[in-house]
Amino acid sequence: MSGKLPDERFAEKKGVIRFVNARIVTPQGVVENGICEAMDGWIVSVSPSGGEDGEEAGEAGNVRVIDANGGWLLPGFVDIHVHGGMGEDFMDAGNPGVLDTIARFHGSHGSTSMLATTMTATHAMIDSVLEAVWAYRSQSGMRGASIEGVHLEGPFISPQWPGAQNPEHISLPRTDWLEDWEARFPGLIRQLTLAPEREGALDTIAWLRDHGITAALGHTDASYEEALAAVEAGLNHAVHTFNAMTPLHHRKPGTAGAVLGCDDIVAEVIADGIHVHPGAVKLLAKVKTDSNLVLVTDAMSAAGLGDGDYFLGDLPVVVKDGVALTQGGALAGSRLTMAEGFRFLVEQAGLSVERASDAASGAPARQAGIYGTTGSIEPGKRADFVLMDAALELRGVWAEGCKIG
Repeated sequence: MSGKLPDERFAEKKGVIRFVNARIVTPQGVVENGICEAMDGWIVSVSPSGGEDGEEAGEAGNVRVIDANGGWLLPGFVDIHVHGGMGEDFMDAGNPGVLDTIARFHGSHGSTSMLATTMTATHAMIDSVLEAVWAYRSQSGMRGASIEGVHLEGPFISPQWPGAQNPEHISLPRTDWLEDWEARFPGLIRQLTLAPEREGALDTIAWLRDHGITAALGHTDASYEEALAAVEAGLNHAVHTFNAMTPLHHRKPGTAGAVLGCDDIVAEVIADGIHVHPGAVKLLAKVKTDSNLVLVTDAMSAAGLGDGDYFLGDLPVVVKDGVALTQGGALAGSRLTMAEGFRFLVEQAGLSVERASDAASGAPARQAGIYGTTGSIEPGKRADFVLMDAALELRGVWAEGCKIG
């Protein structure tokens, strides 16, 4: 996290947090009956218990001991596609309290890092979000999940596949906008979603790649061949796979066929059972086996709340029976949390806890360019943890060694 932390949280970081009796998921495998220790917000050691008697939970001096009771200690989840929660939307980031509310809500449900995701909007509207997130990251400390940067979902998308994006704001790719934003907010934009078949898109993809920004396809009418041409230009990501893209047909593979068949494309999936059928999630997981499957929530402002009327960006949305739809009937984001999506991957799609953990933490951290800091449980990385019991119910979330919620 950027900037200083509030005094009470900074004080909590000073000291040692020790998890005992945990099944610790690491890049090298699961450490059974493990001990993980962090100091001042950073992981210092991961090891098996060695057969000694377990420690009792509690505090002793400057050490906080947490007994996992045989549960799972996972790296904090990294959500690189999320629009809001608890009634707030990242498009309103300039309003007081919006960023804190979203970060706290999703932080309490397992997300220790996230990318603030925008909508297809005017240049001025997107500019205001970038300004607000830039200022927020440099102020007196973030609470909840760390907002690591911004994911621009649009406005360079296809008018044929707007989904819940406002078609009035769709634009052809504007590299000049990106150059200006990168100059004013260096490193803030981590991902951009565009339709690769649009005029100028391949040049924009090459520019993104040159500047270390993930180029993603989405809301696209691209053919199979156009999608592969984008990969040649540097595109390596697909947002909410199967949604808002040309579908798979055996004589016309479309965008979906390119995503399934190209190992270089990292595929997002909204694992809520609404956006993608469990069988299709299983299929995606069968072909995306090389750390190229990413769990996202695509959560909108209704996440954490009930049925009712909301907005996604500047479009009205109705949530009924837990499903968010625009007035035109298009799916409008989700009410999903990363903890719920993680359970879905294990219980409904049949992934192992280790694979689901990589999809929820390691793979998105790599795509966001933050894997050197977070996304796995290893000495030297941030003390970002999710603790779940054997039934995968959430027991606690820690960001930089500080408990959220």
